[in-house]
Amino acid sequence: MNTSPVRIAGRSEQLDKRLGKGGEGDVYALAGRNDRAVKIYKAELRPSRESKVRAMVEGRLAESTNLVAFPFDVATDSSGLFVGFSMRLVAGYRPIHELYSPKSRKIHFPKADYRFLVRVAQNVARAVATVHQAGCIIGDLNHSGVLIGPDATVALIDADSFQFSLKGHLYPCVVGTEDFTPPELHGISLSNVKRTQAHDNFGLAVAIFQLLAMGKHPYAGRFNGPDLSLGQSIAQNRFAFSVRRRDETRTTPPPGSVLLDDLPSSIATAFETAFGLSAVSRPDSPAWVSLLQGLETSLRQCSTVQSHYFPGAAGSCLWCRLASQSGVEMFPLGLGMGNIPAIGSFDLERIWAAIQAVRLPLAEEVIPTWSGDVDPPGAAITEAKSKGSGQAGLGALAIIGAVIGFTFIPVLALLWGCLGIYGLTGLFSKSKVDAAPFLKAYKDADNRVRQASLAYLQRIGLKEMYVLRADLEELVAQYRQVEGDLSQTLMKLKSTREARQRTDFLDRFLIRRATIPGIGPAKTATLASFGIETAADITASSVQSVPGFGEALTGKMLAWRQSHEAKFRYNSSPNASDLQAENAVRSSSATKQMDLQNRLRAGLSALQAALPRIVSAKSLPDQNLMQALAERAVALRDCAILEVAVPAPAVVTIEVPKRAAVQPNRIHTPTPSHSSSAGSIRLPASNRCPSCGASMVRRTARKGKHAGSKFWGCSKYPACKGTRS
Repeated sequence: MNTSPVRIAGRSEQLDKRLGKGGEGDVYALAGRNDRAVKIYKAELRPSRESKVRAMVEGRLAESTNLVAFPFDVATDSSGLFVGFSMRLVAGYRPIHELYSPKSRKIHFPKADYRFLVRVAQNVARAVATVHQAGCIIGDLNHSGVLIGPDATVALIDADSFQFSLKGHLYPCVVGTEDFTPPELHGISLSNVKRTQAHDNFGLAVAIFQLLAMGKHPYAGRFNGPDLSLGQSIAQNRFAFSVRRRDETRTTPPPGSVLLDDLPSSIATAFETAFGLSAVSRPDSPAWVSLLQGLETSLRQCSTVQSHYFPGAAGSCLWCRLASQSGVEMFPLGLGMGNIPAIGSFDLERIWAAIQAVRLPLAEEVIPTWSGDVDPPGAAITEAKSKGSGQAGLGALAIIGAVIGFTFIPVLALLWGCLGIYGLTGLFSKSKVDAAPFLKAYKDADNRVRQASLAYLQRIGLKEMYVLRADLEELVAQYRQVEGDLSQTLMKLKSTREARQRTDFLDRFLIRRATIPGIGPAKTATLASFGIETAADITASSVQSVPGFGEALTGKMLAWRQSHEAKFRYNSSPNASDLQAENAVRSSSATKQMDLQNRLRAGLSALQAALPRIVSAKSLPDQNLMQALAERAVALRDCAILEVAVPAPAVVTIEVPKRAAVQPNRIHTPTPSHSSSAGSIRLPASNRCPSCGASMVRRTARKGKHAGSKFWGCSKYPACKGTRS
C-alpha cells in the first residue's frame, strides 16, 4: 500500500492498494472511494504526458461515456506538480483475453457460453463506437485495454494513450501492440502517424475474431514457406483463415479451429473484408454491432450438450465437432453427477435389426428398360447392304454368261471357266463392311446409357441410400465401441491420477502472465492459437510445431514449465479432481452416445421412408435416360443388320468407397467400421461433411466462377451447406 497523498480537484486523497502495474506507471485505488482510481506515472514520463492529460480533462471526455476510463481530473503531488490523473474505477472486470482463451475462460468465466461471447463482441464494438463519437481514436486497441464484466459489459482503459484533438492541436497515440496493429502500420514509427478509424477497425476485427474463434488470432496459421512471425504475417496480409484469398495467402488455420464456413456468410464476408487488402473497406463499429446481433439470433442449442450454443451456419454442433477432433471441451458443463447427460433407454440391437431388414434394390431393378420401336434403318445401313447385294448380282450374271459361252463357243472353255469362278465368288461372298464407325456408335451410345443411368440413380436417391446405410452400419459400430471404451477409460483413470494432478497443477500457470525471455504478446498470441496457453500445454514437440519457435525458444519454454513442475507434489488420496475426471469421461461418453442415438434413429427413419419412393420412381419417365436407351437400341440394331459383333452392355453398379478400419480405445474420435454387407461399401472419413459429419455427394456448381466444375456437397443440403473440393 502507498500512503503518499495526492491532490485531485483541490482535495487531498489517500492512495489505497495498488490495482495494476504497467510500463508507464501504477494504478491505485483511492481510500474511501469505490468509484475512482488514480494512475500515477513514472517520474520520467510525467513531463511528456501532462499536456495531453490536461487537454482530455479540459475536453470533459469522462462525462461523455461510462464505457471508457477517460481522465476525470488531474492528480498532483502536495507541491502541485503533475503526477497523473483520476479515472473511473473498473472493479470486477477481467482483460478480454481471459474470456476468449479457453483455459482462462474456465477459470475466470466458468459459466460463459457462446451467447456470452457474442454479446461481449457486440459490446466491444459499441464501446469503440463511443470512443469515435467522442472524437478520439484508440490507436492501440489491444487485449489488455479491453475489460469484461461478469454481465458481459465492457470497459476500455488506458484512455490516456488515445489519439485526441483539442483546439486544433493533435495529441497522437504513439504506442502499438504488434498483434493488433494493421498491416499498413507495420515497420513504421507510430510516433509520426495520425491514426484513423480504419486503423481502429482492424484492431476491433481482431478482438471480435478472437472472441468468436476461441482465442485463435486471425493471422496465426501455417504458411506454405519459411516460418513467419505473427507481425510478418500481418504485414504481408496473410489472413490465415481466408477462403477468398487462400491461394494468395498460402496459409492455413491452426488445427482444431473455428472456420469461416462455421459462421454466417455475412460474418465471414466481414472478416474477409476486415483482413483484406483495402484498409478503407474494413467494417466499422456500427456494422459489427448489426452483424453480431444477427449472429446472436442465429445461435442454436445443441441437442446433446446443454452448454453448447453454436452458429446455425455450422449445420451441427460446432463445439461437439471440435471436442471430437481435439478432445478439448470449449464450454464444459459443471461436472457434478447431476450434470452428466442422461442417455435414456435405447435398444441398439433392435435398431441394427431394422437396418438390416431394409433391402435396397439393385441398380438393374430400378433402372428403366427400353421397350419402344426402333426407327427404320438409316441411309448408311442401306448403302452398306446395297454394296453386298450389287456384288451378288454381278456374280449371278457372270455365271449365266459362262454357261451360255460353254454352250455356244466351247473352244473358249478356259475363259468361260474363269468367268464362272468369278461369278460363283461374287454370288457367295459378301462385300466387307467397315465395322469401326458402327461399333464406335454403339459404344458411345452404351456409355451415354451408363452415364444417364448413374445420374438417374443419383436423382431418385438410391446411391444416397446406399451411402446412408453404410453410415448407419458405421454408427452402430461406433456406438458399440463407445460403450466398450467407457469402462476401459474409467479403469485407466486410476492409473493416471498422478499425471492428471500434475496437469491440473500446471494448468494454473498461464503463459500470458509469465515473464519468459523472448516471449512477448505476439508470440503469446501465436502459442494460444495453436492450443498452448499454460505450462501443462508445453512439450518439445508441441512448441516446435508452432511457426517461429525453434530450439532456443522451445528450451526457454520447457525451462519455465520445469521450474513450476518442480513444485508439484502428488496426493495419493482420492479427491474432488478424481470425481471431476470420472464425470468428465462419463459426460463425454454419454454425449457421444446420445449423438449417435439421434443419428441412428433419424437415419433409419430416412432409410425406411426413402425405399417406397425409390421403387416407385421406375414408373416415372426420365427423358435423358430414355433418349440414351433409344440411341443404344438403334446402334445395336444397325450392328445386328451388318453382323458387327458388339460387347455386352456396361453394367451399372453403385460404388461406395471402403472405409477405414476401427481404431480401438478412442472415446473422443472413434472411426469404427464393420465388414460391409452385400451392396453396401463404406465411405472413408475424408468423404464426410466437414460441417455436420454426414455423407458427401458429388455435385456440379451452377453459378459463380466455378460454374460447371464438380465438388463434394453435403447430402443434407440445403439444411447443411458443407462442401469440399
